[in-house]
Amino acid sequence: MKTLVIPSSLKMIDKLNCDGVIVGIKSLAVNMPFYIDLEDIKNIKNKEVFVALNKNMHNSDLDLLKDTLIKLNDYNIRGVIYYDISIVNYYQELDLNYDLVWSQEHMTNNYYTSNFWYENGVKYTWVSNDITLREMKEIEENTKSSLMVTLFGYIPIFASRRHLVKNYLKTFNLDSDKTINYISKEGKTYPLVDSELGTYGYSDFILNGLKEKLLLDYDYIVLNSFLIDDDKFIKVLDIFNDVDKDNVDKLEEEINKMFTNTKKGFFYEETVYKVK
Repeated sequence: MKTLVIPSSLKMIDKLNCDGVIVGIKSLAVNMPFYIDLEDIKNIKNKEVFVALNKNMHNSDLDLLKDTLIKLNDYNIRGVIYYDISIVNYYQELDLNYDLVWSQEHMTNNYYTSNFWYENGVKYTWVSNDITLREMKEIEENTKSSLMVTLFGYIPIFASRRHLVKNYLKTFNLDSDKTINYISKEGKTYPLVDSELGTYGYSDFILNGLKEKLLLDYDYIVLNSFLIDDDKFIKVLDIFNDVDKDNVDKLEEEINKMFTNTKKGFFYEETVYKVK
């Protein structure tokens, strides 16, 4: 099992004792702490690189997207993480030497679809955090795809093309130059990012899946540094690297003491999000 990190900056990457990183390309990625240009990939040394092109693409994006996919062929990357199926179509059309990662967040929740994409040339699945540990293991036992799952950090929960925060501020004549805003509802506080691509909301809690690392046999686990202090995050990464069955309870409690809002998400309970 390898460890991937979503870093908070390019500078942070050299400090990380991990197998690889996930970085997002400007204008073509969402839900990343920061975004890079293609040339920045050359500065990432001694780590596997997965490149996120995971926004919902529009017709106006297609020329840039195709050009980016072709240019990425000249870089030493492991794979491209996609949401929009246009990337699969381009992948089948072009002679590309990297792999694809199916990552449709709330939809990567079953092995049937994972196997469908595998048969269509997609070698990886980034499994959703909306399902239980039992269901994650069921996918593990029934798919040919290489699997990754997020086990630490804030989890993306919704996306909107609308500028929800900026529209609210404009309507009520409020000023704010904050990159991160927050909304409180029913005693919970959710981070919101309103960027040029729209508005993105995150969980009110930090997922702590240290114990679950020992219960899954996935190819990769993902640790997300979004909104986490760099020094604390590096300590968490060291804990994930050092954990075993003998020290897991002690180390998990150590993480819980570092943060006031860690939870297990849906590992042990069915999702509360229902179709009505």
